Amino acid sequence: MIVVVDERELVKDGYTSLFGREGIPSTGFDPSEFGEWVQTAADSDIAAVEAFLIGQSQHSLELPRAIRDRSQAPVIAVSDQPSLENTLALFDCGVDDVVRKPVHPREILARAAAIRRRLKAIANYTEIGAIRVYSDGRDPEINGEVFALPRRERRILEYLIANRGRRVTKTQIFNAIYGIFDEEVEENVVESHISKLRKKLRKKLGFDPVDSKRFLGYCIDWN
Repeated sequence: MIVVVDERELVKDGYTSLFGREGIPSTGFDPSEFGEWVQTAADSDIAAVEAFLIGQSQHSLELPRAIRDRSQAPVIAVSDQPSLENTLALFDCGVDDVVRKPVHPREILARAAAIRRRLKAIANYTEIGAIRVYSDGRDPEINGEVFALPRRERRILEYLIANRGRRVTKTQIFNAIYGIFDEEVEENVVESHISKLRKKLRKKLGFDPVDSKRFLGYCIDWN
């Protein structure tokens, strides 16, 4: 999920709509509301955030520090009237990147992925057994062959592998795939997506690598 912080309603709605077209859940905050949310939100909600996008705000230099107290997700500032002084001030307060408007949401996603790679010093893919998933939106591969999946199933597989070896709940998966503020989609839709994903994995691998336990959640591992 991408969190957009901007005092202009039109800008927030515009970005959330554009990210939605790319299949990425997002939500917008007014800066005055965001500070309280980032301090009090549950750890699982904060963990579902893939990147923070900071736009126009009287508190733009304070927000990155508040974010860093809770999250290591990329913080990207969008500058309407770029200047060297403002750019340096944003970097000094903790943002990871500064981009100039107009900027396409795909560029923001690419920059966020690049920041995560640098922070974690990892490649742009993760492997578990015969499965390889990418961090740049490409379809996963199994035994070196493209394993095409619908967008939601692909993101669930990416999330499970990112958390490989530990169990994640249906709520955590839902928050990561749909966003923590999406009230138009029932949480139970996750079960349908996972069921379809597991059938495809079983057909391709000859076994199901996803373990599920009632009330505890799902876990992918490779023995």
